[in-house]
Amino acid sequence: MNRQLQIMKFGGTSVGDASAIQKVAEIVHAASRESDLVVVVSAMSGVTNQLLEAAKHAAIGDRAAVQAIFSQLRSRHRAAIRELIHSIPQRVRVNLQLEQILEQGERLCESAVALSQLTPATRDAISSLGERLSAPMVAAALQERGVPSGAIEATELIRTDAGHGSAEPHMAATRELCHARLRPLLQNGIVPVVTGFIGATAEGRLTTLGRGGSDYSAAILGAALDANEVTIWTDVDGLMTADPRLVPGASTIAEISYREAAELARCGAKVLHPKTLSPVGESGIPIWIRNTFAPERRGTRITPAGPATEAAIKGLAVMSTNSDPSLATVTAVGGNMRNPDVVGRILTVLGRKHLNLISIPAGSFELSFSFVVAKHDLKCALEAIHSDFRLDAVDLRNGNESIPPAAAAWTYAAQDTASAD
Repeated sequence: MNRQLQIMKFGGTSVGDASAIQKVAEIVHAASRESDLVVVVSAMSGVTNQLLEAAKHAAIGDRAAVQAIFSQLRSRHRAAIRELIHSIPQRVRVNLQLEQILEQGERLCESAVALSQLTPATRDAISSLGERLSAPMVAAALQERGVPSGAIEATELIRTDAGHGSAEPHMAATRELCHARLRPLLQNGIVPVVTGFIGATAEGRLTTLGRGGSDYSAAILGAALDANEVTIWTDVDGLMTADPRLVPGASTIAEISYREAAELARCGAKVLHPKTLSPVGESGIPIWIRNTFAPERRGTRITPAGPATEAAIKGLAVMSTNSDPSLATVTAVGGNMRNPDVVGRILTVLGRKHLNLISIPAGSFELSFSFVVAKHDLKCALEAIHSDFRLDAVDLRNGNESIPPAAAAWTYAAQDTASAD
């Protein structure tokens, strides 16, 4: 009997330390009994930022700062390996593999010091080190639990253009590479652990897919391998109706359409990389967002059409405005935004609270309506709309509904602070 294929992506907090990686191993071990799996991993939380800092220091010749950062990275990864791997030969093997990667990083930084500049290609190569360090650790942790596994660098799988920092995949070539490299492993019961965030040109030059690009990597692999589903494992329960730090009554959205989820991502919901849904658009592969630290919870399912019953508003996204830090742009996303009654109701709710709208940006989209308020009015505006449209009950499912076998967090932040997950 043919087993289903799942792509499981684990973000930075999900592989943030040995304890978190052990949870990942438990989830993968359980799911591997029922499905074939490809695992995609981010760098450990905060590591990509450290690597980019090292690159900046290298470009201005600050060798001491570079050495300090790489010393911290060595200590953190070795500590995780000590806790995760009990076999001494296996521990030595993985430590040697990681040391070779760290030495490559140090040589790249030394090259930047010598040239007194940081080229886009070198920046990509340095920033990719976190995923290259993470994958061997996760693969070794799976082997410790009896799951046959191996780390694979996505430079072998994802063919891209030469757009360093935001490369785009060439799907036909990627499909061919993925089937040639991964299908034999899957047929032999091996779980590949693939580096997220990175790819390579036809000439073999490493590229990156942009910050948060590991989500994108998982969707690319899902489309290339005709997977049955892709799951983004993170540290929250799924896409939420609003930022729970601003709206205590915010709830998890059980199901949402591709277009609505993409619009929420575009408008400030950092739980999902905005490009994640583009590779699976034609195939209609469902994407789940689930919580590594609470795998018993259902999470959010993203499908081409969304649920059969449509709420007027699915969620509220927030972004700081680039021109004035005292202002925030609120975007209501849902399938009925062309209905003037919905927009009128939003404005009526805000009017009842005597909230001053700074502006209504031109070019609101079919699925969204945006307005700008002062940040001191933001919480009141969000709570008022959330309550009036009863978003605490939007698309909630029967608690007895089965959970798929076995979270990218919603953040209120400026556009340029997306997670590296």
